Amino acid sequence: MSDLPAYLRDGAPGGRTYGTLSYNRRAKCWTIKGEPCVTELAKRLFPGAEGRGRGEARFAAHRRLVGELNWLMLRYPLEIREADRARWEQALAGAREYAERLDALYKAPEYAEPPPSFSGTLLPFQKQGLSFLLAGRRALLADEMGLGKTVEALAFLAASGDLPALVVAPPHLTRNWAREIERFLRLEGGVRVHTIRGLNPYPLPPCDVAIIHYLLLRGWKKALPEIGFRAVIFDEIQELRRGGTEKYSAASLLAGAVDDVIGLSGTPIYNRGGEIWNVVNILDYHMLGSYDSFSREWCVGYGGDVVKDPALLGDFLRREGLMLRRTKADVLPELPPKRRLVQEIDWDDQLYRKFMEPVTARLRLLDDAPDASARALLEDAICQDERQATGVAKAPFVAAFVRALVESGERVLLFAHHHRVMDIYKKELKPFRPAFITGRENERDKQQSCDAFQSGSTDLCVISLRSASGLNLQRASCVVFGELDWSPAVHSQAE
Repeated sequence: MSDLPAYLRDGAPGGRTYGTLSYNRRAKCWTIKGEPCVTELAKRLFPGAEGRGRGEARFAAHRRLVGELNWLMLRYPLEIREADRARWEQALAGAREYAERLDALYKAPEYAEPPPSFSGTLLPFQKQGLSFLLAGRRALLADEMGLGKTVEALAFLAASGDLPALVVAPPHLTRNWAREIERFLRLEGGVRVHTIRGLNPYPLPPCDVAIIHYLLLRGWKKALPEIGFRAVIFDEIQELRRGGTEKYSAASLLAGAVDDVIGLSGTPIYNRGGEIWNVVNILDYHMLGSYDSFSREWCVGYGGDVVKDPALLGDFLRREGLMLRRTKADVLPELPPKRRLVQEIDWDDQLYRKFMEPVTARLRLLDDAPDASARALLEDAICQDERQATGVAKAPFVAAFVRALVESGERVLLFAHHHRVMDIYKKELKPFRPAFITGRENERDKQQSCDAFQSGSTDLCVISLRSASGLNLQRASCVVFGELDWSPAVHSQAE
């Protein structure tokens, strides 16, 4: 007890009390009813404390605010309602345990071993990430892209047993999440995964993990908090960096209805930094105060969104156990020389069917081909058209994936085969001013594209698979194949 922070110690017994403390089971909060000097101070000091009218202040029942409330009671003792005394002692014990473990993690990282229900193997830094998530329960894992945030999040679900769980992901990553869940979670009887479809809520089938993409949240705003999920994982949580939308409101209600909230993002801080307040508010309500107080104390100019000292803010979030971020440079000795990942993404079914119409027409002509040579030419045309239909249908989703890579600081070479596909990339990725080497450029234009990428004028270069020979673009940190060639040797040449 002597090692506990002063604000988590017991107050002096007896003496005057300034009001009562009770637990509201419906709202899942602690409520102070007392003298105005106490309730007004609570609401002024702790933006997370709410309460309409005089004489009442409410604290959400999670560990950080329980500690704040105990600190307040050291100065203004409150009489705890007898029916809630055991609950308060339990909540305070949880806050103390959290503070001690957080202090230990900050001084010396722990490395948790995943349980047998997790089928993967974690690298040491990923075991540290698992320890961090298990300690925080409401936290942001902000590792650079490619370091295995998805795997760590699934190891957390296995270790915590917080099922059923909900995964909220961008549209292009829902299929990948379903595949990774089935790959890494080994539950008795098999893992049950359901991907939510459509804006209109419906009764979900029995499942261990449900998946929904951000664009559907507004339709499920009222339904999701009532389902009884124990944990929610927000993948690419920077999708919630802008408040005031139905998507954000739905995510906020959902986060308030579950015990554990995990955010994953390689780029949690955008532009001038102020949007991090919206992200943190989903994970831990008003942990950074109200937006007004945040902009006043952390940003340049009242009401502004330029964080004055991003390093100081990052250190504060780490000390409070809310954020863990590692870069590739931090964990380089643990990484293999080269990592190849297969990323399953979504596609546009309607667009695919449109581009397959001429293919269907050619298929009907196969049986009537006059000779083997004509049949071979027809088969080749069918294969080429089907290949293009596939590339076009998934191109916007490939672009969304690449957008996340570039925004997280990767220097990307994006390879494709069809000009029509590369034209879609050009439109979708226009804000990043990509360079292009597609086979349609002359030698001077090709060299200008190489120079632009190598000099840092752009962090994205789109290249035709058959134009990769002879290029020297060693500044790249990541290679993406938006389309595949028939020959694996072409991929090796591109790498």
